[in-house]
Amino acid sequence: MYKRKIEATMHEWKLRDGRKPLVIKGCRQCGKTSSVKAFAAGNYQHVIYLDFHEHREYKAFFSGALDVDTITLNITLGIPGARFVAGETCLIFDEIQECPSARASLKFFKLDGRYDVICTGSLPGVSGYRLPDEQKEDSAASIPVGYEDIVNMYPMDFEEWLWANDVQPQHFDYLRKCLEREEPVAEGIHQRMHELLLKYVIVGGMPEAVSTFLNTNDMGQTQKVQRDIIEAYKDDMLKYARQEDKGHIRECFESIPAQLARDNKKFTYSIIRPNARSAQYRGSLQWIEDAGIIRRCYNLNITELPLDGNADKDSFKVYMADIGLLVSMLEEGTAWSIMQGNMLSYKGAIFENLMADILNKMGRKLYYFQKTSGLELDFVIRYRGECCPLECKARTGNAKSLQTVMKHPEQYHVYNALKVGSYNVGRSGNVLTLPFYMAFMLTDA
Repeated sequence: MYKRKIEATMHEWKLRDGRKPLVIKGCRQCGKTSSVKAFAAGNYQHVIYLDFHEHREYKAFFSGALDVDTITLNITLGIPGARFVAGETCLIFDEIQECPSARASLKFFKLDGRYDVICTGSLPGVSGYRLPDEQKEDSAASIPVGYEDIVNMYPMDFEEWLWANDVQPQHFDYLRKCLEREEPVAEGIHQRMHELLLKYVIVGGMPEAVSTFLNTNDMGQTQKVQRDIIEAYKDDMLKYARQEDKGHIRECFESIPAQLARDNKKFTYSIIRPNARSAQYRGSLQWIEDAGIIRRCYNLNITELPLDGNADKDSFKVYMADIGLLVSMLEEGTAWSIMQGNMLSYKGAIFENLMADILNKMGRKLYYFQKTSGLELDFVIRYRGECCPLECKARTGNAKSLQTVMKHPEQYHVYNALKVGSYNVGRSGNVLTLPFYMAFMLTDA
């Protein structure tokens, strides 16, 4: 088990008076089940674990009345040894989207208050993509609006990756001090952190991939895990996608590396197939996003706050939600090239996707700014109360678009900017430069 941020979320939840059942949703294989089981085992005397995906028969526990006494009676009859003790028992409903009646029962567990409930849900089912017979179950059950707390869980982020690599609290404190004082990081630490960053690029944050890499140091085995995850996602596409989307969804997904290879990375349907139209693929793209596999980055009409209010929802880029999975979709040898710094033109796509990975796992929405004149800012974020461009340059570069924007504050309303890359902390006028490995510390909105 690796330390995960969701642990703090669950501890905070358990301290609340009158807490509601907790629903943790996220993409498949991001570590939801193992995190919840470990938390429950360490905080309750009795844990009752119901996996609705592996044990379809458990759905019968919720087939009748949904009051807590009836459900607990059904469970104790079906699972000998299950113990219900008020204040000391935690129920885990794993893959709750597979049993809509179990989710409907959360209202009654909240009102009853004797037992805590933690649920996990994979995004395709939670987002409403269901098989025809399951849709009938959904219609017969009600979502317990107001009686559940829903939180998102992501694959391991870069900070969690550093924890897994035994980076110590004093090292994080030192890096934050360097950020606050805008002082360069000591060379030895800088090189070590940069090496860990490159390894994160190729491994990503899927827990099984992380575990395989750290236990074996074998990139071949690690990429096999990653590609198995990709194939599992494709199986989900066939299982959960709407019938009219099944013929297009794989094409849409597999076009992502090619979409990122273009200088103009705006998502273009003709890259999927010549003469393709948005009407054909819109549902496919939406499914992939709802499953937590990709994240859209929306173009801004103007560089002003609020960013969401100024976004053009018809103009966007698409990034893989986990950088390691993107690298696994590329040809053999890509991981080696990344570690050696031999990526040539495609390195821009990889490091942009790295930044999208970091920002997304921080819970930030993604935005960029592009004009038909050719001016483009890789990302735009809210930072320290301002609209702030964030440029990704793997090596030192001119960032001409950023220079143009900074020279005309009366037009773009931008007064400070960030540039991240493979260099150390520094400042040039109103532009703060940071190494990529410090990007996760940009938490001050």
